[in-house]
Amino acid sequence: MPFLLLLALFIGVPIIELSLLFKVGAAIGGLKTVLFVIFTAVLGAYLVKQQGMATYMKFQQEANSGRLPAQQMLEGIALLFAGAVLLTPGFITDAIGFVLLVPSFRQAIIATLIRNGRFVGGMPDPSSSQNNTRGAGNPNVIEGEYSSGQEEQK
Repeated sequence: MPFLLLLALFIGVPIIELSLLFKVGAAIGGLKTVLFVIFTAVLGAYLVKQQGMATYMKFQQEANSGRLPAQQMLEGIALLFAGAVLLTPGFITDAIGFVLLVPSFRQAIIATLIRNGRFVGGMPDPSSSQNNTRGAGNPNVIEGEYSSGQEEQK
C-alpha cells in the first residue's frame, strides 16, 4: 500500500503542478509565473534558513541542559522537507512548504504524526510509559558491552 501511495504522489503531484502552472501562466503570463516561482523559492530558502538556525539554537540549549532534543530533531526534519518542497517549482508544493514554516502548524503536525506512530518508520510515542522502559523485557533495547581493545594492548 505505501508503494502505491508513493507512486501516485510521484506521478500525480507533478502532473497537477504542471497543469496549475500552465493555467496560471495563461492567466497572468509566462514570465510573471516564472518570476513568482523563483520568488517563492528564494523566499522559502531564506525562511527555512532562518527557522533552521532558530531550531538549531533550541537543539543546542536542550542538549547542553542534558535533555534529549527530540522535538528539535523532528522539527529539523520537517524544515528539511519544507526546504525541499519550496525549491520544487509549483504552487501546491510551495503551500505545503510554507505551512511547515509556521512553527505552530509544524509542531502540531509532528505531534499528530508521533501520536499516530507514523513518523520515521513508526516511531513510538515517547510519552508512553511502555516505551520508556530500559533493559531486559524491552524489545527495542540491545544490551551488551563494548571494549575498544586498547586495554589488551598495554
